[in-house]
Amino acid sequence: MKFILGKKIEMTQIWVGEKRLGVTKVLAGPALVSQIKTVERDGYSGVQLAFGDKKAKNLSKSVLGHLKNLGSFRYLKEFRLPAKEAAALRVGDKITAETFQEGDVVTVTGWSKGRGFAGVVKRHGFHGQDATHGNKDQLRMPGSIGSGGVQRVFKGIRMAGHMGAQQVSTANVEVVKVDNEANVLYLNGSVPGARGGLVLLTGSGDLQVSQPIGEKTETTVEVPAEKTVAEVEKTDETVVEPAEAAIEESTPNT
Repeated sequence: MKFILGKKIEMTQIWVGEKRLGVTKVLAGPALVSQIKTVERDGYSGVQLAFGDKKAKNLSKSVLGHLKNLGSFRYLKEFRLPAKEAAALRVGDKITAETFQEGDVVTVTGWSKGRGFAGVVKRHGFHGQDATHGNKDQLRMPGSIGSGGVQRVFKGIRMAGHMGAQQVSTANVEVVKVDNEANVLYLNGSVPGARGGLVLLTGSGDLQVSQPIGEKTETTVEVPAEKTVAEVEKTDETVVEPAEAAIEESTPNT
C-alpha cells in the first residue's frame, strides 16, 4: 500500500498529447515515519507520518519529545497497515513523491472549505417554496420538519447549520504527472480543501522509501595507513647547523 501526506498547492491545466486536462498540484512529502503502531502495544497496526514545517517554539513539550531527533513538524497523521507492512518500516524512513508513478489511481482525503452558517437551499440543495399564491417571505424556508403526532424532530433531519469544514474523500483520482525533483504530483480533477490544506493520499502498490526499509546506510571513511619508518626518514629530514656557526651569528661584530 502506498501512502503519503501532502499539501494542496493550486489547480492548473496541462497538455497530455492533444488533450488538455484540469489538474491539481499537490506537494507530496517529504514525509518522515515518526512512529510504528503495533497490535501488542497499541491494539492495531499502522504507521504515523510527520509532514510540514513548524517552529519548535510553537510545539508542546510532549510533541517535541515524541519527535526527538527527527525535527519539528506541523502535521502528524496515521495510516492503518497490515502488521507485516508496518513491521518493515523504521522510524526515520523518508517517503517522497517517487513512490507514485504516472497512471496510479489514488484516494485523496482532505478537509472541505468552511462555509459558515448556511440555509437548507445552499447546504442541502432544497428547491425552496413557491414565490406566489399566498407565500410571503418563505422562498428559502425548509418547510415542515416533523409530523404532528410524534411531537418531536427526528435525528438526521436536514436543516440549516454549519456548512463545510468536514473530512471529504475522493476516490479513483488518477496521477497524471510526477515531478520527482520538486516532489509535486499532478492529480486529474479537483481535490477537497482550500489552497495550502492538508491532503492524505493512499493507493495500491509497493511503498518506496529513500532509505532501504530495515537497513541502515553506513558511510565508510578511508583512513591512510601509518607511514613506515623508512618513509618518515625520507620525508622528515632535519638539518643541524654547527654550534660554532650559530654562536658567530648571534654575537655582533665589535
